[in-house]
Amino acid sequence: MKTLVVPTDFSSVSVNALNYAVDMAQAINAGIVLLHVYNVPVTFTDVPTAPVNTVSVEEMKRTAEERLEEIKRNLVTTTSGSIQVYSEARLGETVEELEQLCRSVEPLAVVMGSHGATGLERMIMGSTTITAMRQLKCPVIVVPPGTTYHGIKKIGLACDFENVVQTIPVTYIRNIVKEFGADLYVLNVQDKEDEERELAEHTLDTTYLDATLDDVKPIYVPLTGKDVVETINVFAEHNNLDLVMVIPKKHRFLDRLFHKSQSRELIDHAHIPIVSIHE
Repeated sequence: MKTLVVPTDFSSVSVNALNYAVDMAQAINAGIVLLHVYNVPVTFTDVPTAPVNTVSVEEMKRTAEERLEEIKRNLVTTTSGSIQVYSEARLGETVEELEQLCRSVEPLAVVMGSHGATGLERMIMGSTTITAMRQLKCPVIVVPPGTTYHGIKKIGLACDFENVVQTIPVTYIRNIVKEFGADLYVLNVQDKEDEERELAEHTLDTTYLDATLDDVKPIYVPLTGKDVVETINVFAEHNNLDLVMVIPKKHRFLDRLFHKSQSRELIDHAHIPIVSIHE
């Protein structure tokens, strides 16, 4: 069965991501695995007392399991039992526990909430989310605050056409596009002065993508702009994309997103989820 893994810290951001995941699961007939990861409390006394720490950890686990059960009951009611929901509370670090869970479950994707208020630039602010996008081998869908699931009919793939054969996970791209019956837009941003020079270099890469993604008929969209993030964000907003794929280890788009100055937002009220995919 197809599965979506949804980590939660019970915050409003993670609840919003869960609602998004539940609607997606209903649309594609998938199950949900809820994961809450709790940590051992840090003590600052010279002589830690083991019994107190043990009780604290047990209490954290009990509280987490109770809250997860409550969420499960609510989901069963709101979905009329149409999706299977599992839950687990674990002691450890969030990304490490996600890695272990994903190895055993092999989910279609991990669906996470982001930290931040508005704009694609401010969307990915949480260190846990950033680490998950970079380290998890399975796809990670990052849901901005306030975003609701309305189906996925238009998917953008941010592509720099560098080492396409080695770095583009065509199998996953093909599968996800077919899963949702979506249109695929391959987005490439170049500075105007580099556009003509790099056009010829990209011909072979485009031919390769055409051949490997022939059955999903990708639409190539050359974009011009000095700011990769802003240029893609503007296109995504104006063309009502439902999802933008990025490749964290290879694609400069994500690096620029992480390191861009916070002094100015890209576009107010951007509500476009990003999915990280790995080669």
